[in-house]
Amino acid sequence: MEEECRVLSIQSHVVRGYVGNRAATFPLQVLGFEVDAVNSVQFSNHTGYAHWKGQVLNSDELRELYDGLRLNHVNRYDYVLTGYTRDKSFLAMVVDIVRELKQQNPRLVYVCDPVMGDKWDGEGSMYVPEDLLPVYREQVVPVADIITPNQFEAELLSGRKIHSQEEALAVMDMLHSMGPDTVVITSSDLPSPRGRDYLIALGSQRTRTPDGSVVTQRISMEMHKVDAVFVGTGDLFAAMLLAWTHKHPNSLKVACEKTVSAMHHVLQRTIKCAKAKSGEGLKPSPAQLELRMVQSKQDIENPEIVVQATVL
Repeated sequence: MEEECRVLSIQSHVVRGYVGNRAATFPLQVLGFEVDAVNSVQFSNHTGYAHWKGQVLNSDELRELYDGLRLNHVNRYDYVLTGYTRDKSFLAMVVDIVRELKQQNPRLVYVCDPVMGDKWDGEGSMYVPEDLLPVYREQVVPVADIITPNQFEAELLSGRKIHSQEEALAVMDMLHSMGPDTVVITSSDLPSPRGRDYLIALGSQRTRTPDGSVVTQRISMEMHKVDAVFVGTGDLFAAMLLAWTHKHPNSLKVACEKTVSAMHHVLQRTIKCAKAKSGEGLKPSPAQLELRMVQSKQDIENPEIVVQATVL
């Protein structure tokens, strides 16, 4: 009988659609993980819609929920997964909980998607309060084992701009030196040899050999762009990377190929369905662009590899 692997996922939650915990829980369960979800926010829908309503969990409420788990001695986890957060005290409380859980289980792996902002038309901007950046830099990244920033977030965390693959590798080395053994820059605006229709993702993983030396594996992936704005893709990416690095701990290449290929299948199915619903020549609405997650169950479980990673 396979040993139970349990994830504590502290992320946003929506009633309708797939972002945060809604985007992470289903694929993790399909891939064999038990998921305990704490909802950092509870909204009617994601904020890409014209309207949303809901509640935001504060740090005291987070601590109260965790204390309930601790008092019942059910606070032993193999993984912690975190994503979008807007409050620095909440984020600091997450760090306290991760530290406590690592004392309980020194082999616990913390997967952090440091959601802070992105680039539009070449210009980067933050969509969370700026006071979160020093908390990520000084407290979160040092306790994280795997981080999945986009290019803009990697630049914010390192304090360095990325204009080339060499600079991206140097930034990933800086991020390694801050704590995480695995760094994946999930998207970048670096030019692809295959043309403008492709975007590049980069990964770097440090492993310690039995003799104590450190080996670094670096990979690059070129992914076909989809001309639409999807919400929840980063949450889905981080969850699947958690799962596939667990199943392929010594091959970042295979873990990323399976993660990105599954993403490709989900997005292609989503855009095809969205265009069919919106009608010829019309732009799909946010509701029509909600990720087709349940319909993609087979692709999440056993993705056909359509994106190959290059070992650098």
